[in-house]
Amino acid sequence: MFGLANPDRFARFTRPLVPVLWGAAVLLLLVGSWFSFAAPEDYQQADAMRIIFVHVPAASVGLVIYGTLGVSSFFALVFRHPLADAAARAAALPGAAYTLLALVTGSIWGKPMWGTWWEWGDARLISELVLLLFYLGYMALRASIDDEAKAARAAAVLGLVGLINLPIVKFSVDWWNTLHQPASLLRADGPSVAGSMLAPLLMMMAGYLVFFLAIWLTAIRTEIVRRRVLAIRARRALEA
Repeated sequence: MFGLANPDRFARFTRPLVPVLWGAAVLLLLVGSWFSFAAPEDYQQADAMRIIFVHVPAASVGLVIYGTLGVSSFFALVFRHPLADAAARAAALPGAAYTLLALVTGSIWGKPMWGTWWEWGDARLISELVLLLFYLGYMALRASIDDEAKAARAAAVLGLVGLINLPIVKFSVDWWNTLHQPASLLRADGPSVAGSMLAPLLMMMAGYLVFFLAIWLTAIRTEIVRRRVLAIRARRALEA
């Protein structure tokens, strides 16, 4: 696997993989959406609970994406590897989009359930908002520094700092007494979600994850090409 750290090998390996991921993501999301609407309504929340099939996958995969960004930032900062930096950069925008989707759908869900769009005293909401700010801060920091090498190092440091927030988001419902419901999937005694809802939920989570992988690999490949073009232009400018 370490051989894939070479940009040329990475490009060759992912060329046939990317279209497969796009196709799998579309299939999983279509089938998952169909099962989500076919699932019986909740006896308490009625059809309002169907937003779970968007909210939970977006929130869960948003955490996974930031973990990916943080690990990539570590390799970029410690080993100065350009492909790791490209991987971190490529994860930022889709991660921010997923996290924003989780916050928006959570607010929509919270209005009929809690009677409010937003609750500043809820630890899960605030830590999820902080996660979005880390994503936005990462992208803003890279955009604000003209020197790409300096921008990459500064953003990598911020990416690593943001990893501190991941366990806070995950365990906030266990550490504090908040409005947000406790964990229903990753539990010591198993998922508490009914089987009729668990299957479409897991399918949607898989679809969201594969969709991210398709976007991520496509973005990394595009970033490799962009950097090669910049290197060629710089070399020609020196020769001129």
